[in-house]
Amino acid sequence: MMMFLSNSVVSDKNDIANLIDTMIKSGDEFVDNLKTVLPNSLSESMVMFHESYVENLKKIKEFLNP
Repeated sequence: MMMFLSNSVVSDKNDIANLIDTMIKSGDEFVDNLKTVLPNSLSESMVMFHESYVENLKKIKEFLNP
C-alpha cells in the first residue's frame, strides 16, 4: 500500500525539521555562552544536558523523515 502525503503535511514536516535545526543551533550558542560565565562543574552539567537534548531532537527529526 502506497501512502501519499499532501503538500501541507510535507510542508509541516519541513517546518518542524527547520525548527529543530534552529533549536539545536541556538542551544549550541546558548551553552557556549553559559560556559563562559558558569563554574566548570555547572557548565559540564549544562553541556551534558544539552547533548542529551540534541540527541532527542535528532530522533524526532529522524522519525519525521524516515
